[in-house]
Amino acid sequence: MEIRNVAIIAHVDHGKTTLVDSLLRQSRTKLNKEVADITCIMDSNELERERGITIFSKNASVVWRGVKINIIDTPGHADFGGEVERVLKMAEGSLLLIDAQEGPMPQTSFVLKKALELKHKIIVVINKIDKPNANANEALNKTFDLFIDLGADEKTANFPIVYASSKFGKAGLSPDLKQMKDVSPLFDEIVKYIPQPGGEVNLPLQMLVTSINWDNYKGRIARGRIYNGKIEAGQEVIQINRKGLMKKYRLISLSNFQGLAQTEVKEAEAGEIVAIAGIPDIMIGETIADINKPQALTLLNIEEPTVKMTFSINSSPFAGKEGRFTTSRQIRERLYRELDNDVALKVEDNPGGGWIVSGRGELHLAIFIERLRREGYEFQVSQPQVIIKVIDGKKMIPYEKVFIEVPEEYSGAVIQKLGSRYGLMQKIEDKDGIVHLEFINPTRGLFGYRREFMTDTRGLGIMNTLFYQYLPEKGEWKERDRGSLVAHETGITRLYGLTSVQDRGELFYGPGNKVYKSQVIGQNSRSEDIWVNVCKEKQLSNMRSKGEGGKEHFNTPRIMDLDDALEYIDASELVEITPKAIRIRKIASTELEEKRRRKN
Repeated sequence: MEIRNVAIIAHVDHGKTTLVDSLLRQSRTKLNKEVADITCIMDSNELERERGITIFSKNASVVWRGVKINIIDTPGHADFGGEVERVLKMAEGSLLLIDAQEGPMPQTSFVLKKALELKHKIIVVINKIDKPNANANEALNKTFDLFIDLGADEKTANFPIVYASSKFGKAGLSPDLKQMKDVSPLFDEIVKYIPQPGGEVNLPLQMLVTSINWDNYKGRIARGRIYNGKIEAGQEVIQINRKGLMKKYRLISLSNFQGLAQTEVKEAEAGEIVAIAGIPDIMIGETIADINKPQALTLLNIEEPTVKMTFSINSSPFAGKEGRFTTSRQIRERLYRELDNDVALKVEDNPGGGWIVSGRGELHLAIFIERLRREGYEFQVSQPQVIIKVIDGKKMIPYEKVFIEVPEEYSGAVIQKLGSRYGLMQKIEDKDGIVHLEFINPTRGLFGYRREFMTDTRGLGIMNTLFYQYLPEKGEWKERDRGSLVAHETGITRLYGLTSVQDRGELFYGPGNKVYKSQVIGQNSRSEDIWVNVCKEKQLSNMRSKGEGGKEHFNTPRIMDLDDALEYIDASELVEITPKAIRIRKIASTELEEKRRRKN
């Protein structure tokens, strides 16, 4: 059977996962009962459904007129660049999905650049042509400009174009929705334009491992593409690790993808994407080779992390009360186990206690923390920090390219705020009352800015970032300009105590919440920290004072989720993470300790 391996590239919320749903259903692919009636089948992870983004790459396959098409869903966010680079290696071509209203977006350019570097054949799909403000021609022109900006040659820039509405499951070669019937034109373009995978069946076996899963019965499952030769169930193979060392193993299972399921097969040949079991210490990027002529494939190069945080066991007064896994041994094992699946993550033991975890950005680390929390782990993390490098004797820090779309009336506040964070404006363009801005900003300068940005733009602004490069540091960095309201004692928050301190700033809790001494319960309106008693109750007496009985208004508290907490904290604070709660606390347990720490 002929094979086509194709990756799907798209920005967040451009309809990629919805389009895959249509491809699976209209090719009459058999689906499990659990997924047959749901949308966004490929976003199977709970976090992906909540956030509406693809985080983990996944495989599926359909058969169209005798040709097997392996579909590889790629993450759309630059923070998951480790996933992106691996999965693109498995394909010869890509579908570039563009929103007909928004046009190509910054994160699209990140993945497209990687695909062009691998010499992928690109099919451009102008999606969501059913939108009221869709402008397919303008989106196409911007896409062509993007190809030129990324250095595509004339042949690559002369790409085939398919217009689609993934919502209605239709596609066509012209942007007229009325003439479209189904997605068959897209299938036809894939078969016609994407080349068959290279590789020779008669050469010695070479397979590159691009992802790892765990099975309770089979152990580690390694997924990857066969570049040369063929592989059989029960075959003896050589594992070549990242250091070049070789070990012999016998496979206990061989599977390929049929629909969304892994199905066991007896053999597979060059070009196919398969999953194997039987190698207990297999890692991403390693080669599975022929036992007689083992030859290693090129190792995967992954962009280095730019942001780090310190993880440690929970040391708050509520420690051990809400999590299943709370000991340092359990947390350490879980952190190091993640390295098997995420090559863009780095973990190292911290001499001062805990572990330093480094990732591609705040979102990358936040998603990992949220996953640990849902698995039952309890721990605490420090303020995110950028990873500093010394290049040619100079201290360098990471910079991001920031892309912003904002209504004209709010653009001044955005320009002023980013300028104060050492941002350098690269581009300003006003179109139909929407201002498009491009800045080069230090990564550090963007910590904690997203909430300010949403407030300044009344929720109407769009901001995307992309790693730029390491550059010299500019100026001195100030800590957060507003202090915290810190609980003075352990207890339960009371309405009387909260209303007496709410004028001092913005509260994070309402009445009836358990808090402990040194827990941050709000943000002060001034620069210093204030320790307050929010557990104070009104003293009852048999005397009635004048004016008593009037009700005092209590402001709605600002609920802090994980992303908000990580953005908020400064060097004197930690985020306590448990399966039941996210809390911010001071490192110092008393006000006196905190004052001493600040003096030092």
